[in-house]
Amino acid sequence: MTSHTVSPNGTCPITGKAYPPKDFLPFDQLHPALADRIRQDHPSLDAQSRVSRAAVDQYRLRYVEELLRQERGELTKLDKEVARSLAEGSMVSTNVEESFNERRTFGERLSDGLATFGGSWPFLIAFGFVLAAWILVNDLRGTGAFDPYPYILLNLLLSCLAAVQAPIIMMSQRRQEAKDRLRSLNDYQVNLKAELEIRHLHEKLDHLITRQWERLAEIQEMQIELLQERR
Repeated sequence: MTSHTVSPNGTCPITGKAYPPKDFLPFDQLHPALADRIRQDHPSLDAQSRVSRAAVDQYRLRYVEELLRQERGELTKLDKEVARSLAEGSMVSTNVEESFNERRTFGERLSDGLATFGGSWPFLIAFGFVLAAWILVNDLRGTGAFDPYPYILLNLLLSCLAAVQAPIIMMSQRRQEAKDRLRSLNDYQVNLKAELEIRHLHEKLDHLITRQWERLAEIQEMQIELLQERR
């Protein structure tokens, strides 16, 4: 049986392309499930074969996508991004606050600032002082008041303020909902990748424990043979 080891010019047996020697990995050191997946397409590979990192990343992406498809059915865009990040070893977590704030227009930043100020204690205190001063000034001026009781002008101003403030607060709340949705999607990606990473770690630990037991059994057999020869 011919083994697919690295040729002198550094050609990968899977992709057929040439790579530097440092970009090759021993086939027997790959994840067992990943190695089985590669053998499905390349059954002639053995434990002494060496494959390129590019081929390993490609098959790792296929393996994760197939694993997700078996558990979840049709893959969503988020699932594909998680599979790609897991195969490439990149991060999926992002700073939602920075990415969201960078896309805000001037009007959106203004409405968010007004909504934040309208729901703060400084606004309530200042608004209470203005109302008290308005009523006090008109009461002290008597017949010369510019807005005598029942303060019709004040009611008109308050109605206009409420009419303007309500849509501003609604716009700010809508952007907050969009930010929360982005944050929840990012959390979903992080949790999904963590779940897959933990599963792979368990499988890798099981594989390492099995290999250690096999090596211990081989060492024990050699010791027994050595004792028998000495006897």
